[in-house]
Amino acid sequence: MEPLIAVLAGWLFAVGLYLLLSRNLVRLLLGLGLISHAANLLIFVSAGLTRGRPPLVGEEPLTLATSADPLPQALILTAIVISFGVFAFALILIRRAIALAGSEDVETLTVTER
Repeated sequence: MEPLIAVLAGWLFAVGLYLLLSRNLVRLLLGLGLISHAANLLIFVSAGLTRGRPPLVGEEPLTLATSADPLPQALILTAIVISFGVFAFALILIRRAIALAGSEDVETLTVTER
């Protein structure tokens, strides 16, 4: 299962990078979202999958055999919050740029500089 998720994360990085390099602002925003999801999957896979083990400490002593590592889960939760903030900021910024330029094309944004 881990190699499949790693391949999926790589595919999401590739598609996100392709969308970031396009000249359309909406595609740029979608590429940003895909790359943030791919980074979350990469952190998730690099920690290793442990099924049926909670990340909490119970009555028994904490070992890797009895519980999951809570650090990758905390990192992913933090990355989700940060990526949501960046996505919301980029959405407002792109919406304002489209309103000023009248187009979604990146080349027409130079009109506002004159």
